[in-house]
Amino acid sequence: MTQQDPFAGLDDGRPPWDALGAFVPAPQPHIAGAETGPLAGLRFASKDIFDVEGFVTGCGNPDWARSHGPAASHAPTVRALLDAGATLAGKTITDEMAFSLNGQNFHYGMPTNVNAPGRITGGSSCGSASAVAGGLVDTALGSDTGGSVRIPASYCGLFGLRPSHGRISLEGVNPLAPSFDTVGWFARDAELFRRVGSVLLEDGEGQSGRWQRLLLAEDALALATPAVQAALAPHIERLEQRIGAATRVQAATAGLGLEDWMWHFRHLQAREIVVALGDWVAEARPRFGPEIQERFDWVHSITDEQVAEAKPLRETFADHMGTLLGEDALIVLPTAPGIAPRSDEDAEALRTHRSAVLSLTSIGGLSRLPEITLPLARVDGCPVGLSLMAPFGSDADLLMFAEEFCRVPEERGDL
Repeated sequence: MTQQDPFAGLDDGRPPWDALGAFVPAPQPHIAGAETGPLAGLRFASKDIFDVEGFVTGCGNPDWARSHGPAASHAPTVRALLDAGATLAGKTITDEMAFSLNGQNFHYGMPTNVNAPGRITGGSSCGSASAVAGGLVDTALGSDTGGSVRIPASYCGLFGLRPSHGRISLEGVNPLAPSFDTVGWFARDAELFRRVGSVLLEDGEGQSGRWQRLLLAEDALALATPAVQAALAPHIERLEQRIGAATRVQAATAGLGLEDWMWHFRHLQAREIVVALGDWVAEARPRFGPEIQERFDWVHSITDEQVAEAKPLRETFADHMGTLLGEDALIVLPTAPGIAPRSDEDAEALRTHRSAVLSLTSIGGLSRLPEITLPLARVDGCPVGLSLMAPFGSDADLLMFAEEFCRVPEERGDL
């Protein structure tokens, strides 16, 4: 049964156990899960772009929240976790309209990254990552359009997945760029991560022994800092011991570099954002934070010619990645080029960092392939993820492999 959180009367609306600033400062849902099920006894949180019956889906912006009524029903992903026995603890902060990779909401604040103090969580699924990393919940729903699950997972030391595009329902999830939007989730350990995936994917246990070839994306690895490359190296070696010596490949194709492909991703994403949100922005004239306002101004500058060029090239890229992987290969690459930036980093430095991040994360977006990030390494005491990308639709097999690969705790290098 849906009920308001009993602590919703507090000044900022957050529950008293949220010392991390991860939850939305508004009346919170607390919904008990089924008495039995594969996730019984666990607590989860939901990014505030997922519908929860009886509560406004706020999308990180007060003007959006004021101009929309309560959701009529749960998003299917929320309902699936409840039916599996997990209890919804509340709705977590997102960057405005899920349109950022930083996790610094102008209106509601910046959730704490407990595993990298003084540094950002990454976004836009910032509150979900913060809540899981800090132990407030066991798992949390997020979304990934341009890296919004993978990057917070890397920065906060969590497991995170961008699934095959369309593999998990987006019904009841506010859109940003629909041909890139996906539903993902976070967990602190691989076994629970796979169990949640079994519920959301509805695809059985998966087969970990499917993978016969390992590919190393050299151009993607080159985007990482030398310290990150060194920290990931022993884990790549372990993958080679498990699967076989890695074949070095280039993720980029058609005579373009990964930065070029990133711009094609951004042009397509921008046009879809205009279609999905442009009418509301024009009518409501919402107050955005400076970073997000700059983004919404920019999306209108993309021309029809840029979009027309990018559309067929996306298919070229997707075909290239699909051919590399075949049916039995995994591609290994860094999740992010570096550790989480400091929370007081200036806007220009964050903008530069974002371009490097998107040059990596747009690989998954353009190709529509599943990508899991594993919290295997540390640099300067901060987490950094290693990603595995798999053939389209092989999500369950990827999750099972990740669980088995990470089952025995390894000493994590700290450079």
